[in-house]
Amino acid sequence: MYGNRADTGTINGEVDSAAMRGDQRLDPEPSTMQVRNLKKSFGDFQVMKDLTLNFKDNAITTILGPSGTGKSVLIKHLVGLLEPDEGEVIVFGKNIWNIPEAERYEIRKNFGVLFQDGALFGSMNLYDNIAFPLRKHTDMSEDDIEELVMSRAKEVGLEASIGKTPSEISGGMRKRAGFARALVLNPKIVLFDEPDSGLDPVRTSLLCDLILDIHKEYGGTYLVVTHDIRSARKLSDYVGLIWRGEVVHYSGAEEAFACSDPFVRQFLAGESAGPLGMD
Repeated sequence: MYGNRADTGTINGEVDSAAMRGDQRLDPEPSTMQVRNLKKSFGDFQVMKDLTLNFKDNAITTILGPSGTGKSVLIKHLVGLLEPDEGEVIVFGKNIWNIPEAERYEIRKNFGVLFQDGALFGSMNLYDNIAFPLRKHTDMSEDDIEELVMSRAKEVGLEASIGKTPSEISGGMRKRAGFARALVLNPKIVLFDEPDSGLDPVRTSLLCDLILDIHKEYGGTYLVVTHDIRSARKLSDYVGLIWRGEVVHYSGAEEAFACSDPFVRQFLAGESAGPLGMD
């Protein structure tokens, strides 16, 4: 069994052929977060090629793929940091590039993002790092901020280290602090950009446990971008696989890890034999 909550169901044998076309037959109903026919190039290099994904609400979706296939670029599109060349980014039913910047800014407040290195402010202690979104985006009193910050710090096991700066703690602790900050505004959507990067297998597993526990407690639409197959197995309710800017597979986790398509099977098994080479 993969993931803890969503019922992956059956798809009547359509997963492989539909996913290879980028067809989102898994979820015909609109969801909180979608991309439709997304295209993006940097110079002559096309990163996104007509990419379509319909992310499941109240579930953890993992996006996998070889390096350079556009996974992190996808996150930047979802939070409105990159504008697509073509296509739509739909959040809460709105194409975020067809609305005023002020409205797009308000939508961003519903996102929590955990970047690879935690993206903490080095000059601030953990308390002030976690409190930063509250001070920037709300009118909460310092007493209320303290209550919420300490609650989040306790949830991620950092209550005793709250006065330390990022340079005084381990990489795993920085990830947890970044997670606490991502959660402090109670976001409806949480994005994780390679949260396991730089962590050893034990701390990766512990971070996955934390992500699962927090999601079970609060729910929300979670998207995890990773290279780590073990993390994907442990976390995922749904799995999307991107290759050369296109969706080559998207399904419930059980279907993904049982998929017979040569590329999907090779990548998820971490095998050298198959269509994916060094190029």
